[in-house]
Amino acid sequence: MYVQGFVIPVAEGRMEDYRKMAAEAGEWFREYGAIEVVECAEADIVDGKTTDFRMAVKAQPGEKIVFSWMIWPDRATCDAAAAKMQEDERFKMPDDMPFDGKRMIFGGFDPIYTLGR
Repeated sequence: MYVQGFVIPVAEGRMEDYRKMAAEAGEWFREYGAIEVVECAEADIVDGKTTDFRMAVKAQPGEKIVFSWMIWPDRATCDAAAAKMQEDERFKMPDDMPFDGKRMIFGGFDPIYTLGR
């Protein structure tokens, strides 16, 4: 298993736009081999003194945190999907994105412990 994850700030008024975009993209990720896609909207985020989710993405007043991950069968499938997505017109960034991609934190991870799978 290989996991990709990200954290972004989304303006409260654009959350539904983001949800729709995420649902569409999730289907595309499945076509390319993702096993699971999870998109989570802020429900209980504590402001920290040293670091927290808001500070990490430089969230502005009125923005909510979205925490998301995709599970792939393995890194090779993920990497192959990423290459194919570069050529897929559906993955072109729209002019009116519902979030600021410059403040996205994104990465890939090898699981070191799982429970329930």
